[in-house]
Amino acid sequence: MLDIFGDFPFSLDPEQERWAQRLHREAIIVDTTHQGPCGKRAFTDEMTNTLKTQHAEHRDSSRALAEAWTMPHRLALKGVFPEFEQTWRDSGLTVINQELWGTDSKSALASFSFLQKQFDSFPWLQKILLADDFSKVKMNGLLGSFISSQSPDAIGRDLNQLDVYHDMGMRMLQLTYNFVNYIGGGCLDRTDCGVTSFGKSFIDRMNGIGMIVDISHCGRSTTVDACKTSSMPVAASHTGCYSLYEAPRNKTDDELKYIADTGGYIGIYCLPNFLTTVSQPTVEHVLDHIDYVSSLVGSQHVGIGSDFPFSAPDEWGHARLAEHLHSLGFSPEDGFATSRPVRGFDDYRDFPNITRGLVSRGYNGEQIYGILGGNFIRVFRQACG
Repeated sequence: MLDIFGDFPFSLDPEQERWAQRLHREAIIVDTTHQGPCGKRAFTDEMTNTLKTQHAEHRDSSRALAEAWTMPHRLALKGVFPEFEQTWRDSGLTVINQELWGTDSKSALASFSFLQKQFDSFPWLQKILLADDFSKVKMNGLLGSFISSQSPDAIGRDLNQLDVYHDMGMRMLQLTYNFVNYIGGGCLDRTDCGVTSFGKSFIDRMNGIGMIVDISHCGRSTTVDACKTSSMPVAASHTGCYSLYEAPRNKTDDELKYIADTGGYIGIYCLPNFLTTVSQPTVEHVLDHIDYVSSLVGSQHVGIGSDFPFSAPDEWGHARLAEHLHSLGFSPEDGFATSRPVRGFDDYRDFPNITRGLVSRGYNGEQIYGILGGNFIRVFRQACG
């Protein structure tokens, strides 16, 4: 039996369905924290067995996750995995972020080269460097991605490395990942120091060269400080609303207002762990967070930074994911060890449900185009050129 995607029961009438399809087809759709394009359904038994064999040899959960997340890319580069491009096109997504992995200069360079190899090898893929590239990709029937990172660790205290990263194509960088560093405090630390003196210089340099300041995993004081420090719009590329679900990864009303006051962007994630307390989350809970931000600060500041579903085989992937994330500060109570799909968004081919859901919630066309991608493109234009 074939899987059917994008058919969550929103009770839309035929005219609304046709309008949603047209919006999804015509919009420049951007995911600012993307873990695909291939999810769990892409992994054959042979692929999963290969991953298990590799993990049995090195027993490193972080490496195992990287092997899983990059396997579809590597197979596509060999020309034996057409599902990579096709799944992306079936989702309707125009542009995604692709993350740089690296804790030191050596691993960061390896990650940069792997990303560049894709831009060099896939004739249908374009690197996004300027805001106009989004529309050019859409107009030419291509797909696009911009380079981002959730950690500045490989940079250390060398601000000149920011220029090197920008030269290599990075356009968004997160200040901290859960814990304190030279720049500021993280959302899972016991205390939050705010932006340090070095952090101010770091943000100033990012503003100057054209790189978006991402505060998704920052602590509350650091989030507010970064908003006050940055001369450009700030992004929370993937987050949720603390008022709807009290997780340290979600932003309070105060933080959301500060981000919006910069002219910034708030990407709502589709992570079941941080959306709701109910045992079976659905795409409606994602829409609840979009509604909340829209009501609080305006729909012009909200978008999608899905961060889910993960590109890994289900049962095995969640075990490795939990081990990896526990090492990064998340707790067992966050539930990453258990497969907990979001009904209506457990595959990137379900992305049309976001558009259909926005129609069902009464958003107009301009608002929907903005949420699907236009709001982030505006921030990209202001911050990156």
